Amino acid sequence: MRAELTRQRILAAAAHVFAEHGYAAGTTNRIAERAGVSIGSLYQYYPSKDAILVELFARHMDRGKPASAEPAGSLAEELQAIVQASIEAHQDDPQLLHVLMEQALRWPDVLTKITEQYQDRVVEIRDLLDRYPEVDVANTTTAAHLLITTVEMGVHWLSAAEVDQSSLEQEMITMLTRYLTGGP
Repeated sequence: MRAELTRQRILAAAAHVFAEHGYAAGTTNRIAERAGVSIGSLYQYYPSKDAILVELFARHMDRGKPASAEPAGSLAEELQAIVQASIEAHQDDPQLLHVLMEQALRWPDVLTKITEQYQDRVVEIRDLLDRYPEVDVANTTTAAHLLITTVEMGVHWLSAAEVDQSSLEQEMITMLTRYLTGGP
């Protein structure tokens, strides 16, 4: 329990330091000082600031999934849960998200984790689409790829552009529903 609290303090401190100073100037000394731990304690949990960044990125990705694996109900409700989860994940500090996107993709561990999570998500979304008879697409696997990419990239870029979140959510749900059902 105590170890997890220390980990959380280090990650919170790192998020603040990276957002405030950028990755290059976000040293482990600054992170340890901000977290209120010794540099030795920091290194007990994370061997480098790269490892901290990888963990921050992994946690960001995990937050982008709906909280419940239970079906939400209608297709529109399922899409709403997906879009809301992505919007909530992107409400973090925009400067930190910029650092994460800019830096984290440089490491093979992160690319591997992104690829694994993406492939798992494609299967999950494809299976979800297959449950709804109103889904009218030629290939639900391709549709799952399009849905994931549209939501993640759309929310990422439009959140950074400070588009109204409520409007973004509603318009994205409408767009996805029409695409998936062939509706007007």
